[in-house]
Amino acid sequence: MRLSVFSPAMSARRLAFSLGLTTLALLAPLTCLQAEPLLQAGKKSLYQHVITRPGAQIFPTASGGKGENVEGFRIFYVFGRQNGRVEVGDTLKGQPKGWIPEDRTIPWQHTMIAAFTNPAGRSRALFLDSAASEDKLLTDPDSGQQAAALTRQALAASASRSPSRSAADSGPVVALEPENYIDITKNFYLLPILDAHEIERDSGPSVRRLHVISAPAEPSAPQAASPEALKKFRGGLVFVIDTTTSMEPYIQETRAAIKDIVNLVGNSAAGQNFRFGLIGYRDSLADAPKLGYATKLFAKPDFSQPLNSILPAIADVHATDVSSSSFDEDAAAGVKSAIDDVDWDGLGGRYIVLITDAGARDGTDPHSLTRLNIPELRRLAAEKGIALFVVHLLTPAGKAAGDHAKAAAQYRNLSSFNGQTLYYPVPNGNPQAFRPVVQKIATQILQQVADTTGRPIAGLTPQEEKARKADPRMSVVAQAMRLAYLGRLEKTGAPDIVQSYTADRDPANTLRRSLDIRVLLTRNQLSDLAATLQRILDAGLAGKTDPKNFFQQLQATFAASARNPSQLGSVDRIGNYLGEYLDGLPYKSEIASITPESWLAMGAGQQRTLLNSIASRLRLYQDYEAHPELWVRLGSSKDPGDAVFPVPLDELP
Repeated sequence: MRLSVFSPAMSARRLAFSLGLTTLALLAPLTCLQAEPLLQAGKKSLYQHVITRPGAQIFPTASGGKGENVEGFRIFYVFGRQNGRVEVGDTLKGQPKGWIPEDRTIPWQHTMIAAFTNPAGRSRALFLDSAASEDKLLTDPDSGQQAAALTRQALAASASRSPSRSAADSGPVVALEPENYIDITKNFYLLPILDAHEIERDSGPSVRRLHVISAPAEPSAPQAASPEALKKFRGGLVFVIDTTTSMEPYIQETRAAIKDIVNLVGNSAAGQNFRFGLIGYRDSLADAPKLGYATKLFAKPDFSQPLNSILPAIADVHATDVSSSSFDEDAAAGVKSAIDDVDWDGLGGRYIVLITDAGARDGTDPHSLTRLNIPELRRLAAEKGIALFVVHLLTPAGKAAGDHAKAAAQYRNLSSFNGQTLYYPVPNGNPQAFRPVVQKIATQILQQVADTTGRPIAGLTPQEEKARKADPRMSVVAQAMRLAYLGRLEKTGAPDIVQSYTADRDPANTLRRSLDIRVLLTRNQLSDLAATLQRILDAGLAGKTDPKNFFQQLQATFAASARNPSQLGSVDRIGNYLGEYLDGLPYKSEIASITPESWLAMGAGQQRTLLNSIASRLRLYQDYEAHPELWVRLGSSKDPGDAVFPVPLDELP
C-alpha cells in the first residue's frame, strides 16, 4: 500500500478516462442496428458500468487476441459477459470497443462521487484500508483524538523518504485529503463512491461510511505557492444593502464606515489587493413602479481603479421615499445580483455583506424576482466560494410586524459557511450600534487579505486586532479563503488512491461535513428530472381545489407525455415517476414515498410546503442549466446532452 498525501494536479478538461454517461433513463428506444448495454438487475432503464483496474487490457474478442493496455479507472458501459470477460464500450449509442477480463474491473452501480468540502475549521479527511478500520474509528468514543493520531502518523510516514520505512508505518491510512481546498466546480475530479453505509452514533448526526475509488486525470507538475504568488491574493467585499424607506441612516453609516477604511488603508500595499462593491435592492416594481429599481449595481470590485474610487460611486446611494407592498423585501434578488454580476473568478477572498431590517421574500412569493428559497441561494453562493455575512437590524418596526424571528431564521440559514453562522444582529436597530458592527466586519476582512499577502496594515489598533482574533468565525473564513485560493493556484488534485474507506463527516466533529455526496447527472437526465418535477407541480396545483384528485391528475399528466401510456398502469407512489437513477441512493426523498393516502393525510399546509420545495428545486436546476461553465464533458460524445454536472445529494427531490 502506498500512502498518498498530495497528488499531482488534474485538469478539469483533460481527464484521462472516458465516461459515456448519456441519459440513463427516459431514453427513446435505440435502433436494432446499435448495440445496447446490459441493464442492471431488476431495472428497466439503468445500465451496468465498470471501472477498470490499473494494468487492465482490452481484447478484440471474448476468446482473446492481441490485447491493448487500458488506463486505470477508465469507466465503461457493459455490453456483454462471456468467458470471464466483459464486453465494454465508452458511449451508450456507440459500438462496443472490446473485451476486458472481469477481474480487472470494478462494478459501479450508481454514478455517485464524493466532493471535498472546504477544509477550513475541520480535520483533513482520512482514507483507510478497510471498512473495519473506518468503523472502528467512527465508533470510538475518542474518535477525534484517534483521527488526529492517525493523521500525525500518516504525515510522518509521508515526510520520510527512507526506503526502510514501509506502508505499514502509516497504519491503516491509505491517503490524506490534500491540505488545500479542491473546488470541484473549478477543477473537476472523480472520487467514485462504490457503496455508502450509514452508521448511527451515540451522539450527533449519523455518519456515512463511503467505499471509494479514485479516478485521477492526467497528472501535471504541481505548482508550489511562493510568497510572491500569495502577494497576488485579492479580496473583494460587496455590500448588498436594503435601500427602502427605513434604511437611510444605515446607508449613511455604511458609507462612512467604507470611507474610514479607505482612509485607514490609504495607499498601503494591502490596499492594492482589496476593493469594495455595493448593490442596492428594494422590491418588485410590479406593485410599486415608483421604487425606481428592484436591484442596482452601484459599484463592483474594480482593480483598474484606485481603492478610493468607491467613494464617488456610492455617494448617491439613498433610501427611496416610496413604500413597498409588504414589510419583507426582495433580499434574494440583491444577493443573487451580487453572485451573478460580480466577476468573482479573479478574487481569492470573496465576501458579501447583506444589510437589512426586514425578512426576505420567499421563493414562492409572487413578487419574488429570483423564485429562489434561502437554501438554494446559499448553495449558489457556496458554489462560488463566497462567504456571505448578514447584518440584521432588529428595529422596533420589525418587532411590531412580527418579522424578527422569521427573518433571523432565514438569515442564519443564508449565512451558514463552513460550519459557522455569519449572522450579526443589531439590537433595536440602533444606527450608532450598527456602524461598529459593519466596520468591524469590513476591517477584519481587510485584515484577512493583509495576512494572506503578508502586507500588514499599520493603522489597525491593538483593540481591533484583539477583537479580530477573538471571533473564531473570522478565522474559519480566513482559512477557507486561503485554502481555496491555494487549491486553485497549485492546481491541487484529489489523493491518488486505489480503494479505501472514508466518512462524509469529520470524526472530531460530526456536525462538520468532510465530503459531499454528489450524483453525476447528464444534462439530459437533469432535463428529464426537471420535466418530471414540473408535471408533479402542475398536478399538485391543479388539484388544489380537490386534493383527492391529485394522483388522478398526476397520472393523466404523465400519460399525456408518455411514449406508451399503457405501460404506466396504476401508480401508487410518486417515486415511480422519478426515474430509476434515483433508486438506492443514500438519501431520503421528500416526495418519492408519497402515496394517495399520505398525500391526503398531509393537509393543505404540508402539501403547499412540498409543492414549494419542488418549485425551488426546479429553479435551482434552471440556474445550473444557465451556467454552461459548470458542466463537464467527460466522454467522447459530442452531444451537449451528455455533459455532466455533480448534483449534491441534498438537491435531489
